[in-house]
Amino acid sequence: MPEKQVIIAERAPKAIGPYSAAIRNGSMIFTSGQVGVNPQTGELAPGGVAAQTRQALQNLQTVLEAAGASLGEVVKTTVFLSDINDYGSVNSIYAEFFDQKPPARSAVQVAALPKGAAVEIEAIAILADE
Repeated sequence: MPEKQVIIAERAPKAIGPYSAAIRNGSMIFTSGQVGVNPQTGELAPGGVAAQTRQALQNLQTVLEAAGASLGEVVKTTVFLSDINDYGSVNSIYAEFFDQKPPARSAVQVAALPKGAAVEIEAIAILADE
């Protein structure tokens, strides 16, 4: 059985708690949820849910790259929304990042997200060359 490898993504926002940015086990990569925090400022991206979604997906992309993967290898995402009415705005930005063969996805409304974020996105990727 492959050994679990902790992924450290230096260019992504720092963890807000005791967790890893991602875990790689063989060809599978499991990311922690990414909110729309700008890694340079440590603050949520200004501009509402669309800006936070874009930043969250950029952060997710950075974490995947640190693990040796890309958005193209993502097979499943989960989108957490503080307000399900933001679904349309999130969807339009999400489609820019996953325009070819989008992964399976769940989207749910939650009571609250870290830092008061409007959206959080996590992913599972499978490396094609493994």
